Amino acid sequence: MHTGERPRTPARARARARARTRTRAAVAAACALGALALSACGAAETGKQSLADSNTVNLTAPSWVGAEANTAVAAHLLEEELGYNVRTRQMGEVLAWDALSRGDVDAILEDWGHPQEEKRYVEEKKTVVSGGDLGVTGHIGWFVPKYFADEHPDVTDWRNLDKYADELRTPESGDKGQLLEGSPDYVTNDEALIKNLDLDLKPVYAGSEATQITQIRRSAENRKPFLTYWWTPQWLNAEVEMVEVELPERTEGCDADPERIDCAYPKTPLQKFLNADFAENGGRAAQFLKNFRWTEDQQNEVAQMIAGERMPAEEAAEKWVEENPQVWKKWIP
Repeated sequence: MHTGERPRTPARARARARARTRTRAAVAAACALGALALSACGAAETGKQSLADSNTVNLTAPSWVGAEANTAVAAHLLEEELGYNVRTRQMGEVLAWDALSRGDVDAILEDWGHPQEEKRYVEEKKTVVSGGDLGVTGHIGWFVPKYFADEHPDVTDWRNLDKYADELRTPESGDKGQLLEGSPDYVTNDEALIKNLDLDLKPVYAGSEATQITQIRRSAENRKPFLTYWWTPQWLNAEVEMVEVELPERTEGCDADPERIDCAYPKTPLQKFLNADFAENGGRAAQFLKNFRWTEDQQNEVAQMIAGERMPAEEAAEKWVEENPQVWKKWIP
């Protein structure tokens, strides 16, 4: 897992940096005039440093491309429209909550549901507050390619998966059928589901969303059967048609104990969360992130440019912003 910081330096940010350099030079020249000026200069420099510190927004950049699209667009608008500096940090889901509570990051823009962290940080410690809905409803499940479901319609019922375990085997899964997973950082119920439903399957981790997509694409090109942990919204769904396997229906409390989960994943309205101090004192940046809300199609449009067209995230965000002012101008406080 990569946890490094990635500073962003678009044209306007570079222009602001040049302006700050010119200001420092002018202040230094004035300081040469005398002790009184020197005293004033020291105060001016201190004020600029405080302003610079409060002018930086730290965002998480989760490892899946939909969340990367959120961060890229938000960062672009924070910098180019509101004049903030933005730093992004990639980290796992639970680590991001810990960092948010400490104030190491200011906001999580796409959370798929972490009840334990919400209870600890939002309800008990009160170091994190809700930032509102993202506007996107997420759903996780198990999926097979449509061509496989067309050939074997009963594969979409979990009770019949063992019947197809032989066709789903890979060198990595050994004598069991493979359930393709993405990053080990993702929080899933799959090991518990396989155990509690007594299925002849084995989770095999691709290592990242990108590698998982590559494997799905390769299987689809060769029309090979596969079973994968997958989700919506996801831009790849427009390219590779997949059908969800029906897991046992959800009932009250069926996922309360992680070790005993035996039901389908929920449909989750994706949420934003902000560090409590930032939410109160973050000014226009905090208000902008609370206002940030878009649709699944809009998110997929940016995600497809990043992952499908191999466009750098900053360029994809800039292109989307240029083409959709009617959407994002409503977010600007």
